[in-house]
Amino acid sequence: MPDTETDRSTRPLLDIGRIYAEPEAAASPRGRQVLDRWPDAEVVEVPSHWQIPELHGNEANVARWVRIKREALVLGVKKSLSARPNGRSTDFIAPSTSNGCAMACAYCYVPRRKGYSNPITVFTNIDKITGYLSRHARRQGPKPQPNQCDPVDWVYDLGENSDCSVDALVSDNVADLVATFRGLPNAKASFATKYVNRELLDLDPQGRTRVRFSLMPAAQAMLLDIRTSPIVARLAAMDDFVAAGYEVQVNFSPVVVVDGWLEAWAELLGQLDDATSAATKAQLACEVIFLTHNDRLHEVNLGWHPQAEQVLWRPELQEPKRSENGMINVRYRWREKQRYLEQFLGLLADRAPWCPVRYAF
Repeated sequence: MPDTETDRSTRPLLDIGRIYAEPEAAASPRGRQVLDRWPDAEVVEVPSHWQIPELHGNEANVARWVRIKREALVLGVKKSLSARPNGRSTDFIAPSTSNGCAMACAYCYVPRRKGYSNPITVFTNIDKITGYLSRHARRQGPKPQPNQCDPVDWVYDLGENSDCSVDALVSDNVADLVATFRGLPNAKASFATKYVNRELLDLDPQGRTRVRFSLMPAAQAMLLDIRTSPIVARLAAMDDFVAAGYEVQVNFSPVVVVDGWLEAWAELLGQLDDATSAATKAQLACEVIFLTHNDRLHEVNLGWHPQAEQVLWRPELQEPKRSENGMINVRYRWREKQRYLEQFLGLLADRAPWCPVRYAF
């Protein structure tokens, strides 16, 4: 069963008791920093962060889905460094500095690759990653023309497979990334988050890091955004992050179609209006992302959080789509989705005309 609201307020997000570590990662300065944060944790040497049989591929872990996220951590070395072109939310996807998450959103795609467990894996060769990013950004030169990612800068997504706000609880990787982009004149970092980590307010991003707070109606978030910061806390943090020098945007994601969904989103847009200052609204923009689900994740969720599948798995509304990596995803049927999207964008234009849409799908 998922954590209740009481669990969220009384249990720590991380209570690490076991750390699986590649030898090279454990011996590195960043690896030692992580190990020092949990000196009483059992350290288990592993040949690869991808080869941990008791975590990956062990179906029995479904019943311990949340417990593993709270109590286990993995240290690894990122072997392949590349900045993949994106063009939707960002211009490039940066090399990951972590993989997995301590939170347990029921629709998250990351567990689809890792099997039955996905605690945080910290990549400890942060100096190699930041060095690569600096060189890559410099090779791009000035951005030749505005696009939906940004009118001026090249934008790099830092958290494709994780949540940087939570990663910052584990190591200084995120602080190093923010510092790196602070020194790049033609590039900025970007990450989406569902967790309010106020320690990030001290990192002095100087406008070079974009934080995208993910939002959905609060009642739906209670069902689907397990172990995350409540929606009211995310809304309350936005002005503070702007004041601290971040560019703040929002992700309306995922948009899940249920009875009364438009009314619930109208209420959320009113809450966003009330929570944000004129300064925040002046630099705000949004992304709109409708739900995509997956047959394997559906089976996993049935083992630990079947209530979520009542709204996520809707065969009468969805159609299959094969992803680039060969997995079978499901999404809302194309014609109906176009209608849903039109309705949502109309609601947004009516209730929050001060919030432009960078992209929607």
